[in-house]
Amino acid sequence: MTNNNIPAQECDVALIGAGIMSATLGALLKELQPELTIQIFERLDKVAGESSDAWNNAGTGHSGFCELNYAPQMPDGSVAVSKAEKIAGQFEISRQFWSYMVEHGYFCEPGDFINSCPHMSMVWGDENVTYLRKRFEAMQASPLFQGILYSDDHRQLSEWVPLIMKGRDVNQKIAATRIETGTDVNFGALTRNLFSHLVSKDGVALFLQHEVHHLQQEHGEWIIEMKNLADSSHKKVKAKFVFIGAGGGSLPLLEKSKINEGKGFAGFPVSGQWLKCNNKEIIEQHHAKVYGKAGTGTPPMSVPHLDTRIIDGEKQLLFGPFAGFSTKFLKEGSLLDLPGSIHSDNLIPLLGAGIHNIPLTEYLIKQVLQKPEDRIHALQEFFPDAKMEDWELVVAGQRVQVIKKDAKEGGILEFGTEVVSHSDGSIAALLGASPGASTSVAIMLDLLNQCFKDQMNSPQWQQKLKVMIPAFGHDLGLDGALCGDTRARTNKILKLNSQQV
Repeated sequence: MTNNNIPAQECDVALIGAGIMSATLGALLKELQPELTIQIFERLDKVAGESSDAWNNAGTGHSGFCELNYAPQMPDGSVAVSKAEKIAGQFEISRQFWSYMVEHGYFCEPGDFINSCPHMSMVWGDENVTYLRKRFEAMQASPLFQGILYSDDHRQLSEWVPLIMKGRDVNQKIAATRIETGTDVNFGALTRNLFSHLVSKDGVALFLQHEVHHLQQEHGEWIIEMKNLADSSHKKVKAKFVFIGAGGGSLPLLEKSKINEGKGFAGFPVSGQWLKCNNKEIIEQHHAKVYGKAGTGTPPMSVPHLDTRIIDGEKQLLFGPFAGFSTKFLKEGSLLDLPGSIHSDNLIPLLGAGIHNIPLTEYLIKQVLQKPEDRIHALQEFFPDAKMEDWELVVAGQRVQVIKKDAKEGGILEFGTEVVSHSDGSIAALLGASPGASTSVAIMLDLLNQCFKDQMNSPQWQQKLKVMIPAFGHDLGLDGALCGDTRARTNKILKLNSQQV
């Protein structure tokens, strides 16, 4: 029930959760309509403390360059790259918006949040090598994958990734693709940059340690009640539009809104772990993001990769991810999150998804039961000379995969992101995980199309969008010249490709 004894503050837009999605939406809206008043509410005592934090995600500028699960092999043996191409195009939208922010002095040095890092895919075994060659040939047709290289020559591969090739059987059938224009992104630093810019604007306020516990629509507006965790006081806000961008915490808040569009959704939490290298000599021998191929029957989240990271100006090396299971929806959440999210309207989808994803359950059980020796053995497939004493296990972020209703299956498990919005456009929530952060700008533009239709079609917004995103409205996968010009421009502004790390 709404507490009517607390006077409600008013704002145009309320953003729940201080991660990359809320930061991106807030920055876009404030550029498009500067007079908007925006309030942001975050339960932690800092921004970017959950999935957006650099240690809680892979930091891959997801662009379809190296992630093999975005290019599945079809029944006829061909390889479909349309999903990889879509994600590559979406990442170009993010790069253009970030370039606009840098160019206008809204951000600090771009090297604080984005750095050049080659993206590679690497496989071994006859069948996998044949697949990778077909993928390479299919990707060559798109301007978005311009410059992709392929090699199955051990000498060439040793030049690209000496750490991975050292100590490897010279007779092993192995192949890799490489794109030099890949990036490593510190989404925590990027999020902090966005919020620092946003809160410097008139009409914007950020409230940390504020946990939302009630949402209710009254007369077309939303009454949001929350608790100040610092002093246990309560606050009430009335907003014309609400965005729930709380990562794993979005599903419970969507359920609290009681909108019809949010019914039937459930969530499946998956925790992550990395092996982090603590030997600087080894770290300096590797400079690439190298993605492998998920094992047969394993989910996309199991794709192993050996990643160069640049975090707070320091080069790091991570391998993983290793999955775990927790009933928490957030890294700093409650063990009651999962059971508390189960209701009569999402029980059937949850059970249906469970029945049809038994391999995922088996995979998670095996991951949870892994010993340190098992993790090192997995690493040694990438880095044959890896030694346990050079690596330590660190806990990454918590992800909540979306489960949605399905007429045939009862429920299906989704591995992407999904925007759920009310029919009147007054509230929206973002559910899901990868490749969310990398494609955050494109996702938020889709949200604006759903919830701000009239404004998005107005000449003022259209003109501003083309200033912020010069290739807005164009498919870079169909226009090689525009794709090349766009990349050259953003490379220059973001100081990419010329940096030596």
